[in-house]
Amino acid sequence: MSSPMWRKSSHSGTGDQSVCVEVADLPTGIGIRDSKNPHIGHLTITPDAFVTLLTRAKRDELNL
Repeated sequence: MSSPMWRKSSHSGTGDQSVCVEVADLPTGIGIRDSKNPHIGHLTITPDAFVTLLTRAKRDELNL
């Protein structure tokens, strides 16, 4: 099994102001992890849940 290819948005900040998550396609779903602390683990959600998450984030419905 190969390592997942984690990626983050090109819109992410850089340096100390970088607040971002990374995502990867995993065999069990979509992995989401903190880009500043990738060693602490990740969440895995279904592709449908990921689409819903992105849609709600774009609509500013998540109170982030």
